[in-house]
Amino acid sequence: MEGIRVTDVRIVKSDSSFLIDDGKTAVLFDSGFGFTGFRTAEKIKSVLGERKLDYIFLSHSHYDHALGSPYILRYYPDAKVVAGEYAAEIFKRDGAKRLMKELDSAFARECGVTDYEFLGDELRVDISVRDGDTIDAGDMKFEVLELPGHTNCSIGFYLKEKKLLLSSETLGVYDGKELILPAYLVSVEKTISSIERVLKLDIDYILAPHFGILSKEQTDFFLRNMKDASLNTAEDIKQRLLHKETPEEIFEVYKDKYWRGYFREIYPVEAMKLNTSIMIKLVASELIK
Repeated sequence: MEGIRVTDVRIVKSDSSFLIDDGKTAVLFDSGFGFTGFRTAEKIKSVLGERKLDYIFLSHSHYDHALGSPYILRYYPDAKVVAGEYAAEIFKRDGAKRLMKELDSAFARECGVTDYEFLGDELRVDISVRDGDTIDAGDMKFEVLELPGHTNCSIGFYLKEKKLLLSSETLGVYDGKELILPAYLVSVEKTISSIERVLKLDIDYILAPHFGILSKEQTDFFLRNMKDASLNTAEDIKQRLLHKETPEEIFEVYKDKYWRGYFREIYPVEAMKLNTSIMIKLVASELIK
């Protein structure tokens, strides 16, 4: 993309952390896990050299997207953390931070990390934003889009000049090829509304969480298919429930369909099982009367 460099600064593929740099201003989009936070900061430093990190944009409050920020702020204390108002409130809750610690520690153990400092109490938001706000990151002007569906605090950042969307998992998780995994965890209806809103924008490139920058061809495929991916999955779950399939049986179907290739690399099977169970409950409550 002319004038902007996007660098993957993830430590493990399940992380979500990408550096956007126009040569003057550096923005980190999501900050990944807590247990990888210091290593992510080192990787950012290897890219920026003596330059500073100016902003950390958070797409939502989940631990694999936000918990790395206090570690990175130890290296770049003057960076401004930008997140939605809803996410800022979640970071104040002791229960939310306890859950983040449990989930982060569990995945850390899977990755062979058994001892690290937990900095969840240092989670902060310097600039809380709502729909329609703009963030002037040097010469880059990002519009904030509330995109609920994956979570209620999910947001995207749209750089109109470059036709670039810093995306949200509400749109789905894309493997860069042919599979789009729906990820609605709070509402099917809100997810479809968010997708329809994005489809009205002029977009050439998407920076997708857990993947990275999509090419124009990948972006085109994602935009053309993400709505159907969510709608078709919801309808399929509905029909399976109506035919008395159990949640366990439905999960096995979706595991066979999705848990392969790139998704197998980034998506722990227990996390997929949990998220699928939540999606099944949403379909039952929203689509089956």
